Amino acid sequence: MPKMKTHRGAAKRFNVTGSGKVKRNHAFKSHILTKKTQKRKRNLRKAAIMCHADAQRVVQLIPYK
Repeated sequence: MPKMKTHRGAAKRFNVTGSGKVKRNHAFKSHILTKKTQKRKRNLRKAAIMCHADAQRVVQLIPYK
């Protein structure tokens, strides 16, 4: 059976931690930043851990990461 192909779009957006959790970046940080508070923008910089149900779908897209 051939190797599975990695979904390149998902590979650029998600990382898998050592314990197997999926890390993601926050959305809403690219433009229209003047009306967002400094605290909100600062918190959007930090990475987040995906919830288990969504992470299961992402792991299938990035099998070798």
